[in-house]
Amino acid sequence: MSILFKHAKILLRGENDYEVLEDAYLGVKGRLIDHIGTEKPEKHYDEEKDYTDKLLMPGLIDAHSHIPMVFLRGIADGLPLDKWLNERVFPIEAKLTAEQIRVSSYYAILELLACGVTSFTDMYFFPEETARAVRDSGIKANLNKYILCFDPDQTIEDSMIGSSVEFFDQYNNTCDGRLKVDFSIHAEYTNQSHIVKAYSQECKKHDAIMHIHLSESRSEVEKCIEKYHQTPVEWFESLGTFENPTCAAHVVWPMKDDLKILKKHDVSVMHNPSSNLMIGSGFAPIREMLDLGINVGLGTDGTASNNNLNMLEEMHLASIVHNGYHLDATNILSCQVIDMATRNGAKLQGRPDTGSLETGKCADIIALDLNKIHLYPVFEYPSIITKSAQGSDVCMTMVDGRILYENGNYLTLDKEKIIQEFKKAVKDFYG
Repeated sequence: MSILFKHAKILLRGENDYEVLEDAYLGVKGRLIDHIGTEKPEKHYDEEKDYTDKLLMPGLIDAHSHIPMVFLRGIADGLPLDKWLNERVFPIEAKLTAEQIRVSSYYAILELLACGVTSFTDMYFFPEETARAVRDSGIKANLNKYILCFDPDQTIEDSMIGSSVEFFDQYNNTCDGRLKVDFSIHAEYTNQSHIVKAYSQECKKHDAIMHIHLSESRSEVEKCIEKYHQTPVEWFESLGTFENPTCAAHVVWPMKDDLKILKKHDVSVMHNPSSNLMIGSGFAPIREMLDLGINVGLGTDGTASNNNLNMLEEMHLASIVHNGYHLDATNILSCQVIDMATRNGAKLQGRPDTGSLETGKCADIIALDLNKIHLYPVFEYPSIITKSAQGSDVCMTMVDGRILYENGNYLTLDKEKIIQEFKKAVKDFYG
């Protein structure tokens, strides 16, 4: 199958900023982009689509999420992280079944596709159910079966390591490569040192990516220092976790030389502005990370601490909150935020073949409808994308050359059935 988008505006990454080709053509053959330019290609395409007044841009990558938490959307508002987890979220999660995770995963992917997400990195239990939704929808994902260990006397054999490795062996690089499997440690405060060390070694054996929560709250860091005389960053480093390509969510409270340690090990950071603001965790030092050359992606986190999966909203917040906090309108630039949501996310997912619109790369593409009232006039496209565009402005989402969502219609999923099943599950659970 081949498609030619004609008369479109196309967002390309230049050397210092983004630029837009006007009245341009983008060709897709199979799963790859095979033409970008202002001249119509001579080759034949099976289908031609007139995309006048539509902006084609790289698909958005939700670099850190817990998508089945749509089942808990808004359930724990107004609580700090420790109470949010221990008093509301953990007790509910302990009762969730695989079937509830299944319907939640399908439901969440409806939201992701409608908001222009072409790939997401997730951390949740029953990942086999989320994998089914990834398979059927056509979206890309990095999933994992994360480990927890609260018992200091737990043996390696009795830990969650075995099931995590089994999930990796069974699902990694399935769905024609759309589904990748990472290793994952939930957090320092939910694990024991000997388990983390052994699991980190296992990750290295499998040449896998590690996904962790790191230094999300001030109390988390203070308690870790009190317990181990190390920051969470130092603790993970000492146990060999960073010997693996690592993606660290949040990193709101790095201390001392923590950022230098992350840079030394080429750890990627997954920024979650909505979640950090909602739970009152604080402001991650994103400018310092970028100045050090740390790769920073962007994620929604879960919908119990957001409360949506709208990556364009994350881009908006990331582009303004740090400027306000630091009293500097140049602290974070729009082009840097677009990088976070696209090519930086691709890098931390281990997907060098996506994240930008280039010939030879995967056709992971979204379109924004520029006919919307709030998107005119356009003087600087990066500014319009990060500060004006809404998730509802996405009119097309394509993954690997296959259109999954277009003009409100889902081409691979039964929207009505999914919504019906999800509503029934919520009603049966909560009453």
